[in-house]
Amino acid sequence: MTDNSAAPHESAVVPLIELARCSKHHRFLVAGSSSTELMVGLHRRGFTRVATTATCGLPQGQYDAGLIDWRTYSIKSLETTLYWLVHFLAPSAVLVILIDVPERTASRKLRSMLERLGFQVEVGTRYARGSIIAARRRDAAQMAVAA
Repeated sequence: MTDNSAAPHESAVVPLIELARCSKHHRFLVAGSSSTELMVGLHRRGFTRVATTATCGLPQGQYDAGLIDWRTYSIKSLETTLYWLVHFLAPSAVLVILIDVPERTASRKLRSMLERLGFQVEVGTRYARGSIIAARRRDAAQMAVAA
């Protein structure tokens, strides 16, 4: 008999990486209910520059991507985490969030939160029992368009 308890978290790693569009040289900060499992899944795929919210140090804009698995918490608690987490992200960083909040307006609330934090949603997609949204800071997104 095999233990499949990590399977849902493990399967989330691939779409999160794909939407982040990062290489193995980028630094990742993972958060949420399965941050440890996400970190292990990233390590298995050769991404070694990964920290969790418990191991990330002081906020100095040092991470290229924030990967958040927010499948078991409320959208309101996500807002608190995002306000704290953005200080760890570099100006050109991407933020990828997996949510399965049952509220029908959760995606709109999340987009509004991200806009208040200075992020612009680049892409959103459905995932198993939830949604994944990728966003970049507005200034970084505008610079990429200009280049």
